[in-house]
Amino acid sequence: MITAVIYSESGGTFKTTMTANLAVALERMGQNTLMIDLDPQEGNLTSLFDAGEHRNDPDADNLVKHILDMPDGDFHDLIETTAEGVDIIPSHDMLSDFTSNLEQKISYETGMQNMSREEYPRFELLYDLLWKEQKLNEEYDAVLIDPNARAEDLLYNAIFALRTLIAPVKPAGKGNLSLEGLEELVGNMESQLDIEIGLSCVVPSGVGRTNAHKQYQDQFENTEAFATPVTIANRESLMDAMWEARGSAFKVIEERWKTFEKNGEMISESGQRRIREREVETLYKLYKLAWFIATDTFDADADPVLELNIQDYDNQVLDLEDDDKMEATTA
Repeated sequence: MITAVIYSESGGTFKTTMTANLAVALERMGQNTLMIDLDPQEGNLTSLFDAGEHRNDPDADNLVKHILDMPDGDFHDLIETTAEGVDIIPSHDMLSDFTSNLEQKISYETGMQNMSREEYPRFELLYDLLWKEQKLNEEYDAVLIDPNARAEDLLYNAIFALRTLIAPVKPAGKGNLSLEGLEELVGNMESQLDIEIGLSCVVPSGVGRTNAHKQYQDQFENTEAFATPVTIANRESLMDAMWEARGSAFKVIEERWKTFEKNGEMISESGQRRIREREVETLYKLYKLAWFIATDTFDADADPVLELNIQDYDNQVLDLEDDDKMEATTA
């Protein structure tokens, strides 16, 4: 089973959009995929897919209530299916107070069970919920988590539950610092929890054409410390359009979403985007990244062929096992 937390300590690494694109790519490869949004901030995975109608309702059932064993409904009622076929457990405002609610639970249960706080399995709660109670491994081929950025209980629960990290980084000095922090976090978690945590790959994202960016890109790609299967170029327009399309970059290209000025106002519409080869190449790299994670990290059986059904254009067939990579077919 494919299980991964997409994590970066630094902002601006396209962590959320990468999670969305990987999930959709895996779904298109034939992997039944679930996304779990553990980021309580606005501009999260839930907002991107226009999910979680009740994410601001304090009385609504949500994932935190299930993690803390105080649900208000059936777990599967939390799961929504997006327009692109990927399932999601949406974020909820209660995620912001996870640690304080967890502390209350620990105080109560340790008092009732005559247990010390150090003995309480505070990082194992999400693991128990997903695999022991709900047995999601019997329903899904892949589970991806977009976590909160801060190194606290919620992030630790995510890492303990999924055991594998995918690390998007900026091709700059801060990117190197985030990698050092990631290595320290992994080392601390492995030591504290006595588990092995794998780093599937590092993904330099937002790479420009400057000499500094090229230098850092070469540094990432030439190291033996971790895998760097692809480098994602600076495609801010494509990634920004995802928020207007309410979906992945694959949806942006296929439905041709674009933001532009009309009658003095900025609007976003489908059917307006010009299809540029460099953006199709970016989709190819995202699909290649998902295929690497599926096949190389997890030895899963994934379809290497992606067909893009682009509105009013010839279709594009992307084959990861074909040296020519792409060919146009008649729509």
